[in-house]
Amino acid sequence: MPQDVLQEILLRRGFLCPSYEVYGGVSGFYDYAPLGAMLKRNIENLWRRYFVVEEGFFEVDTPTIAPEQVFVASGHVENFADPVVSCRKCGTTYRADHLVQERLGLSSVSAEPEKLQELINEHGIKCNCGGELGEVARSSLMFSTGIGAGGRRRGYLRPETAQGMFILFPRLYAFYRKRLPFGVAQIGRAYRNEISPRQGLLRLREFTQAEAEIFVDPAEKAKHPRFAKYAGDRLRLLPRDGVEVVLSASEAVRRGVLPHEFLAYYLAHTQRFLLELGIPAERLRFRQHLRDEMAHYAEDCWDAEVKTERYGWVEVVGIADRTDYDLRAHERMSGAEMKAFRQFSEPVVRRELRLVPEMQTLGPEFRALAPKIAEKVRSLGERAAREFERTGRLEVEVGDERVVLTERHLRVEEVELRVTGEKFTPHVIEPSFGIDRILYAVLECALSEREGKRVLRLRPAIAPVKAAVFPLLAKEELEKLARSLFEELRRQGVVAVYDASDSIGRRYARVDEIGVPFAVTVDFESLENGTVTLRLRDTAEQLRVASREVPELIRSLCSGMSWQELRERLEAES
Repeated sequence: MPQDVLQEILLRRGFLCPSYEVYGGVSGFYDYAPLGAMLKRNIENLWRRYFVVEEGFFEVDTPTIAPEQVFVASGHVENFADPVVSCRKCGTTYRADHLVQERLGLSSVSAEPEKLQELINEHGIKCNCGGELGEVARSSLMFSTGIGAGGRRRGYLRPETAQGMFILFPRLYAFYRKRLPFGVAQIGRAYRNEISPRQGLLRLREFTQAEAEIFVDPAEKAKHPRFAKYAGDRLRLLPRDGVEVVLSASEAVRRGVLPHEFLAYYLAHTQRFLLELGIPAERLRFRQHLRDEMAHYAEDCWDAEVKTERYGWVEVVGIADRTDYDLRAHERMSGAEMKAFRQFSEPVVRRELRLVPEMQTLGPEFRALAPKIAEKVRSLGERAAREFERTGRLEVEVGDERVVLTERHLRVEEVELRVTGEKFTPHVIEPSFGIDRILYAVLECALSEREGKRVLRLRPAIAPVKAAVFPLLAKEELEKLARSLFEELRRQGVVAVYDASDSIGRRYARVDEIGVPFAVTVDFESLENGTVTLRLRDTAEQLRVASREVPELIRSLCSGMSWQELRERLEAES
């Protein structure tokens, strides 16, 4: 089917439209029209079922603007940039790695400016206008803004939802009663000032992310407590060595293709979610990031990719092991502790050096400040004691004052400590979902044709409209009964449409094209015995059912009951 068919349907039937269209539009922005907005919400709600309800995570909602320090700490100010190159003749700017991939027919290339420059020079790559290209440079992807009157405090629109969750860690750790592992989820907008967003929903400047941050003890990453649930799930894996393999989750961990059970668990969990959305298994794989494309915060990362007809393999989910990078970074920048506590099975007795204040010297010399100095000294650990033992000098900050202490003020003693546990910085496993990309992949996979007519085979659980109600003919008695059934469906929470215009065939075709899974037709037999025709979109098969049962049947079909199960149930009842 021609690739512009899907785009035409989405624009004509109320799924998507370019933003600010009456002003000529702005690339990288799309409006979700009525059906698109409903489809998007249904995908998000299915994601919530997987990552909030089933995983036992709680959802948070953090601001989309953050002060500059947040992104200095996270590394985004320094590292979050794409390679760009501009034409010396016409001034057109390109994303350099995408330009090189396109011109050389490569599936991926390094994002390093130096390597891209070599490829451009070696292959004589030029602008579309024929002009020479300039030097490859890095361009920040973040939108900057000012916070407060006059914008005195610099801020950025978040390029990912994750940082708000990392900053919340101390409160989340307390909320989860200081027990690991725990996860927190967030669905929200993120912003990236893309250089040349020319791929529809795949490369937006404002988009929706669904992310989960799972905080784990690094000593326990090897074993996920519920790994048995997914141990046998087969995963199509493309490691960075380029040799594709299909392995069960447990085999992938055992062979070292996946580093530990936590990462394997969330690859399999993600796969089940994407399959339930209607993405075929044969169009799904997990690709490991190459070393030089890895995000600055990641130790390992695997992308869930969907094979699309229009764009080839497209990343829709990134599943990363972020280690303790983010919590350590925010602890350094903010001074707030971002640590958890690991309880030992049995207390450990240790002998350590400690600093002891000499109050008979501190008191007369520092007077009112002496108790605060003593408290500060006692809080210091063995490292400070050993350094003082080596140098005979210690500088401490108390309030607004800096105080230099010598052997007259302090002494070093060996003490016996009974230690029940230790503090550590948790690691983070992050599945990050691009909702807009997933939505596009779902739509492309769902589009098909039957007898020359287009059918959008969306899964009932995510279809924007669940049912259509039709009177067979424009007769008052049929319309009255059909209207009554339509209103009852809406009262019972089923999103439905009513249509009495044109032939019944044209009405079926209209709702098939927008993905309505079930159609209910009221005919003259309905007036006689209270039954109606229930039609399945995907096969056009019809069953006769009692009108009063329609709302409950459609809810059941949208919640997992198959058409075959319904048919068998009706046959048993008859």
